[in-house]
Formats: sequence, structure tokens, C-alpha cells
Amino acid sequence: MEAEKMSDTSFSVAKFLSSKKSMLQSLFDKFTSKGEQENSVGPSFEEVSSIAQNILGRVKHRPKIGIVCGSGLGGLADDVQDAEILPYSEIPTFPVSTVPGHMGKLVFGILEGKTVVLMRGRLHCYEGYPMWKTTIPIRVMKALGVNTIFLTNAAGGINPDFNVGDMMIIRDHIDLPGLTGECVLRGANDERFGPRFLATVDTYDPELRATCKKVFQDLGLSQLMREGTYVMIGGPTFETVAESRLLKAFGGDAVGMSTVAEAIVARHMGMRVFGLSLITDMCCLSYDTANHTTHEEVLAIGQKRAEDLKAIIMRLLKDTTIE
Repeated sequence: MEAEKMSDTSFSVAKFLSSKKSMLQSLFDKFTSKGEQENSVGPSFEEVSSIAQNILGRVKHRPKIGIVCGSGLGGLADDVQDAEILPYSEIPTFPVSTVPGHMGKLVFGILEGKTVVLMRGRLHCYEGYPMWKTTIPIRVMKALGVNTIFLTNAAGGINPDFNVGDMMIIRDHIDLPGLTGECVLRGANDERFGPRFLATVDTYDPELRATCKKVFQDLGLSQLMREGTYVMIGGPTFETVAESRLLKAFGGDAVGMSTVAEAIVARHMGMRVFGLSLITDMCCLSYDTANHTTHEEVLAIGQKRAEDLKAIIMRLLKDTTIE
């Protein structure tokens, strides 16, 4: 009787341990599977091509120039002639923007005689997307036939000579996420996109920068023009005083939460890149004059300078030679 009781107990213990082992194995498999998915960073050439083919089957325009509309430039889409609009949400596997002020639409059509595609709403890593996924739209643009891209953004001024409302032609950048291990090109590289090791000197096309300087002069806006280095941070927090001082010491003139990853990916695929920052606020470099930047403030300055931004981009489009 005692032996039977011990046998039953042993069987129950063995069954318990077996079930726990099965549960642990399931959790381990789930964890390692998730890890493998997370480590499989980088875009799929086939997925990008599939998205592009889906779009090409739905629009008649074949753009050569792409424009990413930052804060203040969304109204440019209203001037697009013969416009065709595709919401991101209606494009299979296309990531969707979730930030107020970013509408989430691709707008195809004609501007200043050029066939263009506009992004009304960009993607940011602080929305929860991996860095590489925020640039899927740029890769899709290339697959659509775009070879020149204009990147615009709202930025905080670091350079004390800047003023709110100024516009900075981006001459260079500091990829802070990239320097800390989150480069947008991290992961497996597909040579069909571009090279494993990318040189980023002159990421921002010297000819387009020179053309834009002349545009500012021709439009009588030289007093608003600046040129400098844009620093990308991850966000969504705005900078502390200490962080602003650090970025200034690094050589940054303006700071924001976008653009650099897009520029790197565009260069990775051989596109010409132009970047323009609207200075919507000034970063605090002193504890005695600390102010608190808000997203609403950024949008308000964007609206105030909207017509000037639009005029600059329209004229730059007109004066840009399509390669």
C-alpha cells in the first residue's frame, strides 16, 4: 500500500515537472523567436518592391522628386496639380504616422512642372518604430523612381545667433542615435539597396544647397537664411539645459527628432538629398532663462512661416534639374 502511494506520488511529481518543463520550453521558444525577429533588423527588398508595385498600380504619376513635409509645409500639397492621394493606412504593410500635425498621406502630382510625391506626415522612432522602419517610405520613393529628395523639418535652435522663424539649410548632420549604436543601416545589408559601408561626407548635395541660397536671395528672404549642422536625437522629450549645452559643444546648430535617418537611407540608395530646418524654438543654454518648449508652439511657428517655406520649396523645385 505504501509502495503504491509512493508510486502515485512519484508519478504526480514527474507529471508536474514535465508540464513545467513544457511551459518553460514554450516560453524559451517564444523569447528566442522574438529575439530573432528583433535581431532581423533592416528592410526587405522584396517588401519595398511590393509596396512600390502596389502604389504604381494605383497612380498614374511617376515622380522623380520626393518631398517630406515637416511642420509648416503640409499646405504645399494643396498646390499640387492633378493630385492623386493615397493614405498610408490604405497601402498594405506601409507604416502609419501617429503624431499630431502629420496627416499620413502620399500626394502625387505636378509642382512647378515637375512630377513629385509628397509625404504629408513622417515616421519617428519615438512612435515605437525601429529606426529602419521609419525610413521605409524613403526606400519606397526610390523604388517608385525618385532620385532627388527634399527633407524639411521643425528644429530647435542651438546656435545663439539663430532666431525663431529662421530657416537653416542643412550642411551636415550629427547622427546621435547612430553614434550610440542605433544607426538606421544597422543589421543585414542588401546590396540591391546600397553598400554595406556608406560614406556620408557631403550627404546634403552641394549644388542643391547653392541653388537654395540663391532662392533665398531672389525671394528677399536672406535675413532668414542660415546654414549649419543638424543634430538628430531620439525624442520625444525636448532637450534639458545640460543636453543643449552638450549638443552645442558637439558643433550642432539645430536639433530635432527626424531627417538624419532619412538622409542616410536616401544616400545609401544613391539619391540626391536637400535638407531645410525651420527654427521653431530656441534651446535653453542657461538655467536662468529656461523656457519650456511645447509641440503646440512648434506647430504655431510652422504655420506662421508656412508661406515662406512653401515659396522657397516651390522655387527650388523650379530651379532643380532632374537627373
